[in-house]
Amino acid sequence: MIADDQQEVREGLEMLLGVHGDIEVVGLAADGDEAVALTEQTSPDVVVMDIRMPGTDGIEATRRIVQECPEQGAVTTVLMLTTFDHDDALYGALRAGASGYMLKDAAPSRLPDAIRQVAAGESWIDPSVAGKVIETLRDTAPRDAQGLPDLDLLSPRELEVLKLMGDAPSNTDLARQLYVSEATIKTHISRLLMKTGSSERAQLVALAYKTGLVQP
Repeated sequence: MIADDQQEVREGLEMLLGVHGDIEVVGLAADGDEAVALTEQTSPDVVVMDIRMPGTDGIEATRRIVQECPEQGAVTTVLMLTTFDHDDALYGALRAGASGYMLKDAAPSRLPDAIRQVAAGESWIDPSVAGKVIETLRDTAPRDAQGLPDLDLLSPRELEVLKLMGDAPSNTDLARQLYVSEATIKTHISRLLMKTGSSERAQLVALAYKTGLVQP
């Protein structure tokens, strides 16, 4: 699904993606509220979301889609597509749960591959901002009184995944336990990494023990 307040952009992206047989555009939204409503109706794998839109902006719409997406089965991931590369927009989108962030000038050549990547549960960050993203997320992740990443930012499903990771299972094992696809597990883990400022899976396992989610 494509969400952008400019009709020519929506139609241009639809034409761009229409030549790829493995990508189907199931809806076009002109603002954040419409994006949330269409996501509930069509359950797309990926929402390509603009940030600045009238009314509910792309960051708030992303937060609602991520929080309100079904806890069982497949999840909808959000790929931000914007002209803005300043920190407020970038980190606001990622903290809201976006799985990817792309600048619009890169869309003609990279958008199809980015969509495939986030649909598979991976993250996609525009190479021009990727370096500072990783460093800043690690340094600025909200922390609790003990100095650990604040787990209040996590959804109930993300907390469940983090707790199960204490036994260091594979993604296949996690998917089997939760009756979801491996792509869905990858999406949850990507969001856990971004929200906690962790750079690798082992840090999440350690976090599960340090916070008491898992008892030794």
